[in-house]
This record gives sequence, C-alpha cells and structure tokens, in this order.
Amino acid sequence: MKLSIKTHCKINLLLNVVGDREDGFHELEMLMLPVPIFDILKIELTGSRINLNCNHPQIPNGHENLAYQAAEEFRIKAQISDGIRIDLEKNIPVEAGLGGGSGNAAGILLALNKLHDHALNTSTMQEIASSLGSDVPFFLQHLPAIAKGRGEIIDPVGNLSLLEGKSLVLVRPKFGISTPWAYKNLSYFPAAKQRPLGQAKDLALALKKGLIQKAYKNFYNSLELPVFNKFPLIKIIKEYALAHGAESALMCGSGSTVFAICSNNSKAELLSESFKSNFDPLAMNQIITLPGEINPF
Repeated sequence: MKLSIKTHCKINLLLNVVGDREDGFHELEMLMLPVPIFDILKIELTGSRINLNCNHPQIPNGHENLAYQAAEEFRIKAQISDGIRIDLEKNIPVEAGLGGGSGNAAGILLALNKLHDHALNTSTMQEIASSLGSDVPFFLQHLPAIAKGRGEIIDPVGNLSLLEGKSLVLVRPKFGISTPWAYKNLSYFPAAKQRPLGQAKDLALALKKGLIQKAYKNFYNSLELPVFNKFPLIKIIKEYALAHGAESALMCGSGSTVFAICSNNSKAELLSESFKSNFDPLAMNQIITLPGEINPF
C-alpha cells in the first residue's frame, strides 16, 4: 500500500512567550498561519522495519528525524508491525522557523492513519503529536489557529479576511537558527517572556474584522530579542522589508526566515527584486499569495 502526501509550513503572526513551565518548556500563546510551501512524503507499507530516505544531505534518516519518530509512535499506539518506507522530498528550509520538520511528523501520522483505516482516534493522534514537538499538533489540521500551552492546545480560528489577497514574501539568509538555542537565550530577555495572555485572540479578531492598523501593530515574536542580538542581519532584513513596501514584517518562529506582507503581488515582486539586488545571495526569497490552498492528499 502506498500514499503520497504534501506537508506545508507555517508562520507565526504572534509568538507570545508568557512564562516558564514546570516541565522545562515555555508557556506559549501563538497565532499560526499555514503557508503553501510543501515537502513531499511518499509512504509505502512494506517489509518489517522503518526506512526513511531524504533528498537533503543535512536531514537525518534515523531516529533523530521527527517523521521517523512519528512512524515509530504510530506503530506502537496502533499495535501494528507493518514495515514503513518513507521517501522525503525536502523543499522547506531547515532551521528556518517554518516548522517543516513538525509538518513532516504530522503528515506521517495522518498518512499512516489513513493507510490503516483510521486505527487511531483524534485524541490519540493529538497525544502522539504533542509528544513529538510543540508545533506538531498544529499540522494535524490545515486552518489558521491559536496554539496555547507548549503548543499542543489548538483552536482553529477560520479565515483571516484581512490577509486574503495579500502577498507574502519569505526571506531567509544562508544560515539557520536552532530552536532550542533561541528559547534558551530568551532567559537573557525576561521582559519578552512575561507578556499577558489574550493577545492571540485579539489579533485574530482584528484580522477577521479588517482592522489593519490594530492587527499589524499586534504582530509580535518574543524570540526576536535573543535572535536579533546574536544575528543582526535578521533584524536588518525585517527593517529593510518595512522600509521598502511591506505593510508588516516579522521573524518566523525561532528564525532565520523573515516574512513580509505586501498589499499585492506587484509590490511583493518589487520587494523581492530589491532583496536580490541589495543583499548577498539568500537561501530563500519566495512569494506566496494568501490564502494558499492546503490539501495534504
């Protein structure tokens, strides 16, 4: 049995760290938007072992890979012994703040559940996703959503009308940033992790009602402070976007990607060309029209 699935990435319109947790993680409040840049996963039930192959030389093929871990956990929870072959075509940059690896893990869970006639219920799928990583539960669904806790509490918010028809420019320099590093160094910026709850709901409402000034003013990422301190180029990219036609810009997740929202595709093209002309070659400079269709199968 075979199945091919596309797994998308995401941006955080809000990444609000509201405190520390007793389990060592951070208490989060996020507004996350699915973005139609896709990795391709081909899954085949064959043999007796899990085998993963990836076209990206920096991606591990063993247990260190979240997709591999997802397959392991699915087999345990579903009490199956089928071997699984996974071929991963990687298009989403790694260590970019876009959640590509988390999307791969969620995609494996969804695909295997489909191949096994939905052997696991929603609650068990959520349990596995939460155990794999903070962003994985978001990718079990395909709508903009508020995420709370350490990321496992997902509340889809539906269409964000203000963003419809906008163009998204994604810019990534030729280096990545480790998510654990970003959260660890947040400790040097205590004000960035003592922000009140409720901002994600307010931002989602402003985006739904088309309140452009209020919405863009409330875009926020707690991790910008430690990242900008260590990697000033990312701050320069954000400020350059705002000075050259972007309505708003923010670092994606823990970086190193910056997203810029432009009012239309023409302005996005101008901004993209400006980046190409004024910066050293970038790892990614891509334009997306919002909202993009997200259909995994």
